[in-house]
Amino acid sequence: MSWIREGELNFFQKLTASVLKEGPIPKHVAFIMDGNRRFAQKNNLEREEGHMQGFNKLAETLRWCKHLNIQEVTVYAFSIENFKRTKDEVEGLMELARQKFVRLLEEMDKLESHGVCIRVLGDLNMLPLDLQQLIAESVVRTRNHNKCFLNVCFAYTSRHEIANAIREMAWGVEKGLIRPSDVSEALLSECLYTNNSPNPDLLIRTSGEVRLSDFLLWQTSHSCVVFQSVLWPEYSFWNFCQAIIEYQLNHSSIQRARELHQERQALAQLEAERACVAQQMQHHGNGKPADTQRQQEALQQYIVCREERVQDFLEALKHKRDSFFKDLCSQVSHA
Repeated sequence: MSWIREGELNFFQKLTASVLKEGPIPKHVAFIMDGNRRFAQKNNLEREEGHMQGFNKLAETLRWCKHLNIQEVTVYAFSIENFKRTKDEVEGLMELARQKFVRLLEEMDKLESHGVCIRVLGDLNMLPLDLQQLIAESVVRTRNHNKCFLNVCFAYTSRHEIANAIREMAWGVEKGLIRPSDVSEALLSECLYTNNSPNPDLLIRTSGEVRLSDFLLWQTSHSCVVFQSVLWPEYSFWNFCQAIIEYQLNHSSIQRARELHQERQALAQLEAERACVAQQMQHHGNGKPADTQRQQEALQQYIVCREERVQDFLEALKHKRDSFFKDLCSQVSHA
């Protein structure tokens, strides 16, 4: 089954989509695609067939997103916790992933025509090398596409992602790119796997479970979260519309919460910068208080220097991550 499913909506779907687009439409939707195994059990199918049906539903859902002008989708494809499943099921999921990324590479012309950028987020070192290489080639070859974005969270949990972001900042301090005082909530956000994406506006979990299962915990603190009882392979256009309506009903309060958080974050950053400057001036001024003008000039200079340090660090981090994918691709070309 193709990653990109062509075709128009039917009349009633088109009419509903037109009505929905009169209200606020989420720019970024995340899915916890839960219920594949229960769907297989319910329909007396093998587990592998349940996972296959789940992938087919993803392709269909991406088509709905396209018609609703939703530019970015993030999906929870494989949790690190899933490695604890039986050996046969894990190997089956790895083989399914191989097949789908091979198919994706075969459909590169279609992905280019639609401008689809594929990002795979997670600790890829946990995966078999050949699958890492397929993923890397998919990411590198679609990197410059910018019309819509599909983020596939594979070998991922949010706690692992946050711990990795902290390690990245520690690496920056160790290399002398940033100072310990540069570490902040905003910088941690920039070190997450999702740093290239805005936070999701809407998170949907299917199958009736009402927990996030360690998915995008940091990024969804101000997102609309919708839990739906339908199993993922049975997910319908109308289920999706219901979730979007829930988002629209709560849009104003979500936006207010986001704006308030941004204001508080900016204020906390400014207070931290003032404290650093005051400490520096006290140290260099033998304990004598500085006048207001000198304090303001020192603050502005400190902010400029900090922003330059942070930017240099983020560029170094991007280079390190890009090199990881390029190195995997070069292994394929030399094989």
